[in-house]
Amino acid sequence: MREIKLNTESIKLDQFLKWANLVSTGGEAKVIIKAGDVKVNGEIEERRGRTLKENDVIEYQDIEYKIITS
Repeated sequence: MREIKLNTESIKLDQFLKWANLVSTGGEAKVIIKAGDVKVNGEIEERRGRTLKENDVIEYQDIEYKIITS
């Protein structure tokens, strides 16, 4: 599991994918989220505006990313 440090308390899912360099554009993030390719805390998430907070785990391409803020 990889840890991704944020400089804010929360972030939207599509913004997180860009922040973590998993996608290069918001449009690309929208496509993979709508396709059901992203999981948040073990559940498929299709809302790109889903708010993520510390300790949330995002899974994309079989790699897990944990959000840390401190």
